Amino acid sequence: MGGHRQTPMAGETPRKAGVVALVGHPNVGKSTLFEALTGHRVIAANYPGTTVEIVRAFGRRLDDTFIDSPGILSFPSRTEDEQATVRVLLDSAPVGVLQVGDAKNLRRTLLVTVQLAEMGLPLTLALNMADEAEDRGMPDRAEELSRLLGIPVVATTAVRGEGIGTLEEAMRAPRTPSIRVGYPEPIEAALRRLAEILPDGSLSERSVALLFLAGDPVADEWVRDHLDGRRVGEMVRLRKNAAEELGSSLSSAILAARIAIVDSLLADGIGTSVIGEQIRNRRISRLTTHPVWGIPLLAAVLFGLYWFVGVFGAGTLVGWLEGALFGEYINPWLSAGLDRIVALDWLRDLLVGEYGLWTMGMTYALALILPIVATFFFAFGLLEDSGYLPRLAVLTNRIFKAMGLNGTAVVPMVLGLGCVTMATMTTRILSSKRDRLLVILLLALGVPCSAQLGVVMGMVGGISMTALMIWGFVVAGVLVAVGWLAARLVPGDRSVFVAELPPMRRPPMRPLVLKTVARVEWYLREVLPLFLVGSVLLFALDRLDALQWLVGVAEPLVVDWLRLPAEAATAFMMGFFRRDFGATGLFLIAGAGLLTPLQIVVSMTTITLFVPCVASVLMIAKERGAKTAAAVTALVFPLAILIGGLLSRALEFVGWGA
Repeated sequence: MGGHRQTPMAGETPRKAGVVALVGHPNVGKSTLFEALTGHRVIAANYPGTTVEIVRAFGRRLDDTFIDSPGILSFPSRTEDEQATVRVLLDSAPVGVLQVGDAKNLRRTLLVTVQLAEMGLPLTLALNMADEAEDRGMPDRAEELSRLLGIPVVATTAVRGEGIGTLEEAMRAPRTPSIRVGYPEPIEAALRRLAEILPDGSLSERSVALLFLAGDPVADEWVRDHLDGRRVGEMVRLRKNAAEELGSSLSSAILAARIAIVDSLLADGIGTSVIGEQIRNRRISRLTTHPVWGIPLLAAVLFGLYWFVGVFGAGTLVGWLEGALFGEYINPWLSAGLDRIVALDWLRDLLVGEYGLWTMGMTYALALILPIVATFFFAFGLLEDSGYLPRLAVLTNRIFKAMGLNGTAVVPMVLGLGCVTMATMTTRILSSKRDRLLVILLLALGVPCSAQLGVVMGMVGGISMTALMIWGFVVAGVLVAVGWLAARLVPGDRSVFVAELPPMRRPPMRPLVLKTVARVEWYLREVLPLFLVGSVLLFALDRLDALQWLVGVAEPLVVDWLRLPAEAATAFMMGFFRRDFGATGLFLIAGAGLLTPLQIVVSMTTITLFVPCVASVLMIAKERGAKTAAAVTALVFPLAILIGGLLSRALEFVGWGA
């Protein structure tokens, strides 16, 4: 099933090389297919929002530039990532479009196909995840669809590389679809007049006019950029008159006409019934979103994450790497060797001293953080590819509703557990400016990245489950309280919650391992240099006798308010650069027996509520402006210190962990 395609159609002619845009719904494997066609690795996941920036790469065997666009539910675009896809189609002048569709859900796939057909671009359709369709007893419909649509249609299984060669051959001679949708007469009349006004562009005048009538913000912007005020005014009047004559929403009427043509295509023999449906997966899927049974299932998932990352990663693997391999063999051997060949004391200290490049920077990154990050990335990828995360959005919708948001916010919030910087960029999937601002604030305030989360789970979870629950309750409580208050202060309405649930499935191991390796590579490229820079900075401050002065400045807050030992001041200073670096410093202080269980919980809570890192602050500035970044930082830092001090006194009052 994975590589079938009909023989070439009469009249097919090879096209010139150029830009080819990959377009499709979220969760259909666009990024995986993009990697197969180009060799350019993109982190793919089974939930919306992974591809939030436009990625370009040259084809492996085709002389084209491929663009991996964010997922789009339908046109007109509503969210920032959908708008990015519309901009690709309007501005990049593609020579063709590769639609990536779900072989298991032809109705949803064809709805996008119909809209792409109206754009007048050569189109190739890849029915991806063909293996899952076959497992469900669904027949191969590629040839029938190709006949009805008048374009090449290829069944693929991108994660296995099946059908890729056939798809590349089909893309050498794509065709413009032979579908035409008829709309109510008020819309058709407006379309005829708008087509006369619009200038030539990448897309057909009819499709741009449809986007404009439906209220697409990118089409509105494009029209205003390419036409003078008089003609823009005329187009606005035509849209208003058409809506009045129709007596209903133009976008709803346009969507209804498209659904009707899709239904007629399905009635022509392209069935969508599921034979041999996997009953077990459907039952599990229902349980994950059940308002009662979904809660214990979520608790089981979180406990599994805690054990795998906190116990196995932060306990077993870190103990072996940091205690045995680095502590007993690598570091002593390297120090002894440098003592013999390096005469300068300052150079030897720079390399293997207390703040040495190796003994602090490399050891922290490789022996302490790397095993935690690797286990977390693997577990997180398992949740992604199984289809559980979108169901988590449905399950947590009520909680986010209390904060003035909706369940869609869970996607960037959960992504923040991998990298807050990446999650900040992912807030583009939220449909309103207000929601994006609220989620960015919550990400900066209380969502620990993977490296920090692993350290927290290792330290707090190593005390007791009660300690971990205290940390989690305080951080979650602060997030809910701040979100609730901010939702009432920030103007705007909460966006409507719409969730697409991909099928629950057993994640294929090879893509999961490759994704974990890709993220570990990212960690090494992104974080390792920062650990080395942090080591050099601490070394320089120590040599200049400035470190103790800075620690002395921080001590009143750390010692008197947070009631932590003076040594913790150094770790909190490094927390300004990266929260995970500061958490690692606290990890070592606790390992030396300088922190009581109470102080561990207080220090981990405070460092969790810190500003994440310099990179995330810069990303906030990039996404929402320097003023927003400054305001978020000015709010988060004192709030973290305040909560830490109050927690310390509360635990002392009840006599816990002293």
